[in-house]
Amino acid sequence: MSRLAVSLPGLQLKNPLMPASGTFGFGDTHIANSYDLNQLGAIVIKTTTPNPHAGNPDPKIALLNHNGVMNAVGLQNPGVDAVTHEKIPAIKEHYPDLPLIASIGGFALEDYERVAKTLNESDLIAAFELNISCPNVHHGGMQFGTTPEMTEQVVKTVRQCLPNRPLYVKLTPNVTDITAIAKAALAGGADGLVLINTVLGLHFDLKTKRPVLGNGMGGYSGPGIKPLAIRMIHQVHQACPNVPLIGVGGVETVDDVLEMLLAGANAVQVGSAHFQNPHILPDLISQLPKRMDELGIATLSDYIVNRPTW
Repeated sequence: MSRLAVSLPGLQLKNPLMPASGTFGFGDTHIANSYDLNQLGAIVIKTTTPNPHAGNPDPKIALLNHNGVMNAVGLQNPGVDAVTHEKIPAIKEHYPDLPLIASIGGFALEDYERVAKTLNESDLIAAFELNISCPNVHHGGMQFGTTPEMTEQVVKTVRQCLPNRPLYVKLTPNVTDITAIAKAALAGGADGLVLINTVLGLHFDLKTKRPVLGNGMGGYSGPGIKPLAIRMIHQVHQACPNVPLIGVGGVETVDDVLEMLLAGANAVQVGSAHFQNPHILPDLISQLPKRMDELGIATLSDYIVNRPTW
């Protein structure tokens, strides 16, 4: 086994690194096509909804001067039928051995149910990521993932549709107590958790006197949110010590990767850093062994097992 290999429910990864959902689209973006994706631990595809969705008004993405990124893409995607029967088979045709994680989204509870049932028809999916950070139109725009009750409800609904498939729930940081949401997701049947999603923010262009995003508010990501992500990963790991966690938020360097693993993560996703360096993932993978040598880390699996529990 490679010294970079890590194991999670349903996922045997050659290394702990993968793109965050949306970063590589459905394996069809210019970044995804610029190098051999077999180098990655896994690929997470864009969040899927029941029907084709155009997303929010343009501009959907804005790069900030201090290396942060604002986005309000709004779950733009071709719909679950196209993803299941066209997009996923195309990825697996080119990368048959690369673990593929499908992301489930929706605007109401029945949307999540339909997407989960349809994606479950595919045996090409290694695991599922449940995105519960999107507006619930039946509850005044409240996010599914902002209360324990709603979190448990949607996770339980999706769990029933995927009775024997690995299910990871992606948590929003826009809550008061992340551990309460994490426990609710686990009560609903999650096998593991992904944290964190973007932080809700707003940024204005002083020349136009308008928000930089067409939707107004949007998710902020980048190096500025890494301490928040590390804190929440650590809190959830302390509250739920045996639960597999995938960390995401502000990762740019190999030290960021190792810090997330130290905080409690078992694997790591990278998102906004791709705007600065499209080859950030293969760069991090190649740099990890040297940094591990410098820190006296034999294998990442040992590093994870032997991390302190303070």
